[in-house]
Order: sequence, then structure tokens, then C-alpha cells
Amino acid sequence: MPELPEVETVKNGIAQFIGNAEIVGVTIRDRRLHMVIPDDFEANICGAVIKQYGRKGKYIIIDLDNGNSIIWHLGMSGRVKTAKSLSLPPEKHDHVMIKTTAGFLIFNDPRRFGLIYACPTKEVDRQPCFAAMGLDPFDPLLTAERLNTSLKKRKKAIKPTLLDQRLIAGIGNIYASEILFAAGIRPTRRADKISRKECERLLESIRGILSEAISNGGSTLHDYHKPDGSLGYFQNLHCVYDKTGQRCPDCTCMNESGSGICRIVQDGRSTFFCPVKQK
Repeated sequence: MPELPEVETVKNGIAQFIGNAEIVGVTIRDRRLHMVIPDDFEANICGAVIKQYGRKGKYIIIDLDNGNSIIWHLGMSGRVKTAKSLSLPPEKHDHVMIKTTAGFLIFNDPRRFGLIYACPTKEVDRQPCFAAMGLDPFDPLLTAERLNTSLKKRKKAIKPTLLDQRLIAGIGNIYASEILFAAGIRPTRRADKISRKECERLLESIRGILSEAISNGGSTLHDYHKPDGSLGYFQNLHCVYDKTGQRCPDCTCMNESGSGICRIVQDGRSTFFCPVKQK
């Protein structure tokens, strides 16, 4: 599933390509996504001019000048493609095609776990998908003190805790491993045992890793591409993710632990960490 850096990259790519264009048409080839596309979706966005772009967790928000907003989630394998024209026949999983005065936005979703719909802009924050969502990692309200207070209420291991969108919105499996490596915190540590000082380091790592990933266009591992079709680069900068048995950067883990980077499974998800650097 695209995580925060990939969603931010897609949002920025759409904004750069389309800008403040007018939506002049919508073609829906299959309404049966994770949530069925409402029958009034086309009427709610056609003829409107795009005002601004935003993101809440892993959702893209596009505000329109008619008082509505598009809420867009890429699901497990969805991607947004941009095109100046539709000279070629649609691909098999091109479910939604939005025509604007600047070009086309095409939502391709092989597994149909994504969603796209419109609602009044003033009601965006009250949508059910945002009801239990935690703070954005870059929200100034997210402080080390607040993070520490939240973690003290959680007895699960810190790695699956970071994946809980009710704590912090947008962190997924890839970046949780990279964040904990950068913070020097072992993923099996109980969340309520993370100290106030470690929370400062953890928050710094969260923002640092996510910022670097955004700057590098996210991570392309399977289905993810940027809207222009190019690949992300951050997978080339991973320190531990999917590097079982390798030595992590500037470390002696191959000598001291004898195994290099380790892989374990937590709550059904792969976790990667250095047994020497992460305590």
C-alpha cells in the first residue's frame, strides 16, 4: 500500500500536472471500488475549478470552487496516471478518468481497494474515514511529550504501534522499520517502555525519514509509480527494509551478531532491524 511519502508524491505530481484546471468530464468504467463510487460523483465535480490540494494521512484531498472536495485513497495497489490526451485505449484496470482543461487524471486500481468520492468541503473533517485518525507526522501539535503520553497507554510492541493510524496518520510498514532503525529503537520494545528522551529521537526520525522519502519520490517496490510513470528512488536508500542478512550502514552487526540485519514477523507484517544498533 502506498504510504505517506508516496501519497504526498502523487498529490504533488497531480498538482504540478493539473494545477488549478477546470474539470470538464468524468468517465467511470467500474464503480465497484472498496467503496462504490456514488452516482452523483460526476455531477458534484464536473464544471468545477480546482482550488487547492491537500493530504490527510494516506488520503488525497482536492478542494473545488463549487464547495465540494474530492477524497481519494489509492488502496493497496492503486495509482494515478496523468496524460495530455487519451490517444490509446484504456488499460484493463483504468476505472476512473477525469478530464480537465489541462489533461487527464486516470485512476488505475487492479485490486479495487481504493476509493474516490466527493463531499462538501466543510464536511471533510467529519468524514468517517477521518474520525479516528491520529495527527499528521508533520503537525506541530505532535510533540515528543504528546507522543510519550500516547505511548504510555499502549502495551504492544513499538513497531506495530507505529502502524496504528489512530496514533500517527500515514506511517506504513516500510517506513516504520526505517524510522526505528534511525531512532536506534528495537521494534520489539513495548511502546509503554519507550522513554521521554527516546520519544524525542523517535519523532525526529519520523519526520526525517518521511521528509527524505518525499524528497526522493517515495519507494517503488511493487506497483507504485509517480503520476508521470517514473519510479520513486527512496528504495535505494533503505537501510534495513528487505535487507535480511546484510550489514546495515557503518555497523559491525555482521561480526557481533553474526547475522546482519534480522527479519521477524509482527502482527503478520515483516519487520527488519539491526540487532546491534537498535536497543
